[in-house]
Amino acid sequence: MTNVPDHDAVAALEAEIALCRICRDAPRGRALPHEPRPVTRLSATAPILVAGQAPGVRVHASGLPFTDPSGDRLRAWMGVDAETFYDRSKVAVAAMGFCFPGHDAEGGDLPARRECAPAWRARVMAVMPQVRLILAVGRPAQLWHLGSEAGPSLTETVARWRAIAERPGMPMVFPLPHPSWRNSAWLKRHSWFEAEAIPRLRAEVARALAHAPEAPAIGN
Repeated sequence: MTNVPDHDAVAALEAEIALCRICRDAPRGRALPHEPRPVTRLSATAPILVAGQAPGVRVHASGLPFTDPSGDRLRAWMGVDAETFYDRSKVAVAAMGFCFPGHDAEGGDLPARRECAPAWRARVMAVMPQVRLILAVGRPAQLWHLGSEAGPSLTETVARWRAIAERPGMPMVFPLPHPSWRNSAWLKRHSWFEAEAIPRLRAEVARALAHAPEAPAIGN
């Protein structure tokens, strides 16, 4: 069955998300301590979806996902340049929480807001049926996209990347740790991730990108 791109539905949903103020006006717990700025890049044609946790403070300022060192590392893991990553026809980005959640007492990012996924996730996935590869970055995305198939911890889930990626059916889900430089110690302790999982990830990204629509020729 061929998925017909519905650009209007994607644009309408993204515009609706941009106006969302649930975490400020009807929060589950403490309200967001600053003005919400939902950050998404939905697409009617992209074969890859990056499902992260929530924007950081730099992304909150720029309004563009992964415009920080985490983004540099993620793109290196994927084997793509910034031009490819920010091409909506190729890569969509929709975190589990759309707004920067603020900092904790130690200066780290708070968890993704609990309001976002129940309100929006099913609708986001429904308008992007063409997605072939989901990069489940972090525990919240893994729990939502894998359900009972997620392990009891992030490490155990990522360690099962091969079995998860090779499940029958579409889309493929590839579990990843967060590419934050705060996780450098985790990467050193689990050297198998960069030695074994990253080469396979790059191969799957390249395979998925082969299904992205071709850019029209200049002058046509």
